[in-house]
Amino acid sequence: MRVIAVRAVVVVALAGAAGCGGGSGSPSSPGPAGPITINIVGERGASSFSPNPAQAAGEMVVFRNTDTVVHRVRLNDLSLDTGDIAPGATSTAVRMPVAGTNYHCMLHTSMIGAVAATGSAPPRCTGDYC
Repeated sequence: MRVIAVRAVVVVALAGAAGCGGGSGSPSSPGPAGPITINIVGERGASSFSPNPAQAAGEMVVFRNTDTVVHRVRLNDLSLDTGDIAPGATSTAVRMPVAGTNYHCMLHTSMIGAVAATGSAPPRCTGDYC
């Protein structure tokens, strides 16, 4: 009788250990990363945005205005316009073109930036804002 009781305790202990940690389900994967932030730093030509170029082609991006004046980012092909971004504010998230792109501040047209694919150069800038 004593042997049966010991075996029962061992079986219960092993069953309990199997249920703790290390389950058979797949491990949870981290949630999707947030958008990439491009900082608007002021009227400084090609140094007006940081990073520039941003390695963010095909990615979600937000523009954060770290300057003391309002800015408005527009892609050079006119396919995207963030609207006014107040000092200290951040734009809504927008998806950048997969091939990369060039952009500028509508209010301060000397402010230019680019988005490139990881490890690649940004597309060649053409048009009025280059």
